[in-house]
Amino acid sequence: MTRISRLREKMKQENLDAFLITSPYNLRYFTNFTGTTGLAVVTNEQAFFVTDFRYTQQAAKQAQDFEIVKNSGSIFATVAELVQHTQVNTLAFEEDYITFSEYGLLKELMTTTNLVPISGLLEGLREVKEEKEIEAIQQACNIADQGFDHILKMIKPGMTEIEVANQLDFFMRSLGASGVSFETIVASGARAAMPHGVASQKRIERGDIITLDFGCYYDGYVSDMTRTFAIGDPGEKMKEIYQIVLDAQLKVIEAAQPGVSGIELDAVARDYITSFGYGEAFGHSTGHGIGLDIHEGPNVSSRADKTFVSGNVITDEPGIYLPETGGVRIEDDLLITSVGNEVLTHSPKELIIL
Repeated sequence: MTRISRLREKMKQENLDAFLITSPYNLRYFTNFTGTTGLAVVTNEQAFFVTDFRYTQQAAKQAQDFEIVKNSGSIFATVAELVQHTQVNTLAFEEDYITFSEYGLLKELMTTTNLVPISGLLEGLREVKEEKEIEAIQQACNIADQGFDHILKMIKPGMTEIEVANQLDFFMRSLGASGVSFETIVASGARAAMPHGVASQKRIERGDIITLDFGCYYDGYVSDMTRTFAIGDPGEKMKEIYQIVLDAQLKVIEAAQPGVSGIELDAVARDYITSFGYGEAFGHSTGHGIGLDIHEGPNVSSRADKTFVSGNVITDEPGIYLPETGGVRIEDDLLITSVGNEVLTHSPKELIIL
């Protein structure tokens, strides 16, 4: 079944005549379009891709299952004409990706059409990955693994965190990555207590624990990996929490399989870390889905009641953070399979002391 067919099934279940797709990730998923300007309208019988003259040739090559419609004025005015022409009574739109002013314009242009705000429906269809998607994610993970190995060979005291991040980012691009998944996190010493401590001008010192959280895009899909290591002996406290985090992370890998909910999997790591008295030092969720976007469903958190199915790709990233001292996080990307899971990131996880 094609992606558009699956969308149409959902539309029928929700009694929708058409769906207006506006978010870049959903546009790429359903149309294959990689440009920056365009919208899609999918009805029960037809599919249109609307863009201006700059992208009509690109859209014709990429969005092959769509009729390409060129807009010369307002793109929403062209959408309104299509909706009127195809006699759409009920049009769904992505409420998280339409601004208030755009909604006002749609309402003004479509006086006889019922506009229905929808959240999460399209993203839900993206949660189960196809084979080609898994292959792209695996390649993005392979590049990240090679990037980590590169950093271990070149990092040294005196370098700034930004220098380390730039070396990593450029190296991953040299291997075929089209960009980084997010701003690379390099948090050393006491800054490692900041879960999202993006690289700064701080210089790395001997004895620092270093958290490196990074990933890259390959063929539109992301990887997301965290490793924590040290330059010189980081001290007994850091070694203690490292082992706790590693054990928690491995327990999640043992437990991740179809039928387990995000709540249950989150509890595996959280309960273990809490048993050592560090529950309050683990303030974020255990993981999240990845794919075209760095954060998508399904989630691994205390509120994620959805159960995993084969084809989901999630992160496994417990951590402990001690203000003024440092922190540890270890993260892998896991593909849920019919019998359990496959770890897609393969960099070593024992505590490396350089």
